[in-house]
Amino acid sequence: MAEEKKFLSAADVAEIMECSKSKSYGIIRQLNAELLENGFVVMAGKVNAKYFYKRIYDGEGAAHE
Repeated sequence: MAEEKKFLSAADVAEIMECSKSKSYGIIRQLNAELLENGFVVMAGKVNAKYFYKRIYDGEGAAHE
Protein backbone atom coordinates (compact mmCIF):
# COMPACT_ATOMS: atom_id res chain seq x y z
CA MET A 1 0.00 0.00 0.00
CA ALA A 2 0.99 3.68 0.08
CA GLU A 3 3.12 3.41 3.21
CA GLU A 4 5.58 1.10 1.42
CA LYS A 5 6.18 3.48 -1.50
CA LYS A 6 9.05 5.94 -1.74
CA PHE A 7 6.80 8.43 -3.57
CA LEU A 8 3.10 9.04 -3.05
CA SER A 9 0.68 9.92 -5.85
CA ALA A 10 -2.28 12.28 -5.57
CA ALA A 11 -4.56 9.26 -5.14
CA ASP A 12 -2.40 8.01 -2.24
CA VAL A 13 -2.42 11.43 -0.56
CA ALA A 14 -6.18 11.77 -1.05
CA GLU A 15 -6.74 8.39 0.60
CA ILE A 16 -4.41 9.11 3.53
CA MET A 17 -5.73 12.63 4.13
CA GLU A 18 -9.36 11.68 3.39
CA CYS A 19 -9.71 14.55 0.96
CA SER A 20 -10.46 15.06 -2.72
CA LYS A 21 -7.87 14.31 -5.37
CA SER A 22 -7.76 17.99 -6.38
CA LYS A 23 -6.99 18.98 -2.75
CA SER A 24 -4.25 16.35 -2.63
CA TYR A 25 -2.61 17.88 -5.73
CA GLY A 26 -2.49 21.19 -3.85
CA ILE A 27 -0.85 19.50 -0.85
CA ILE A 28 1.69 17.85 -3.15
CA ARG A 29 2.47 21.19 -4.84
CA GLN A 30 3.03 22.83 -1.45
CA LEU A 31 5.31 20.09 -0.17
CA ASN A 32 7.25 19.92 -3.45
CA ALA A 33 7.75 23.71 -3.35
CA GLU A 34 9.27 23.35 0.12
CA LEU A 35 11.57 20.60 -1.13
CA LEU A 36 12.62 22.71 -4.14
CA GLU A 37 13.50 25.62 -1.84
CA ASN A 38 15.83 23.26 0.00
CA GLY A 39 17.53 22.11 -3.20
CA PHE A 40 15.84 18.76 -3.69
CA VAL A 41 14.70 17.36 -7.01
CA VAL A 42 10.94 16.76 -7.18
CA MET A 43 8.56 14.97 -9.51
CA ALA A 44 5.32 16.74 -10.47
CA GLY A 45 2.25 14.93 -9.17
CA LYS A 46 4.18 12.88 -6.61
CA VAL A 47 5.73 13.64 -3.25
CA ASN A 48 8.48 11.93 -1.29
CA ALA A 49 6.67 9.64 1.18
CA LYS A 50 9.16 10.19 4.01
CA TYR A 51 8.86 13.99 3.71
CA PHE A 52 5.06 13.77 3.46
CA TYR A 53 4.74 11.78 6.68
CA LYS A 54 7.25 14.04 8.43
CA ARG A 55 5.33 17.20 7.51
CA ILE A 56 1.84 15.80 7.99
CA TYR A 57 2.39 13.72 11.12
CA ASP A 58 5.55 15.37 12.46
CA GLY A 59 7.28 12.03 11.98
CA GLU A 60 5.86 10.58 15.20
CA GLY A 61 3.04 8.17 15.78
CA ALA A 62 2.04 7.92 12.14
CA ALA A 63 -0.07 4.95 11.18
CA HIS A 64 2.49 3.87 8.57
CA GLU A 65 5.20 3.19 11.17
